[in-house]
Amino acid sequence: MEMADGGDLLQAIEKHKKARTKFSEKQIWHYFVQIVRGLKALHELKIVHRDIKCANIFLTKEGVVKLGDLNVSKVAKAGLMKT
Repeated sequence: MEMADGGDLLQAIEKHKKARTKFSEKQIWHYFVQIVRGLKALHELKIVHRDIKCANIFLTKEGVVKLGDLNVSKVAKAGLMKT
């Protein structure tokens, strides 16, 4: 597993709350686009994450987003999934 030395998105949110600061709109879009691209890459492999939450979105100090905790993910074998 790759290192995400920036913690997770939940920790980043809590840090901003504690400091009474906000993410910039540019930073929000930067994270959002990376999350969507990561999900798109998984979906192209027919993998559904099924546990997207702030604690499962990991960050590097350079601002790179990594999706983690795929323990409950599923592979779609024949089109639609039934869960």
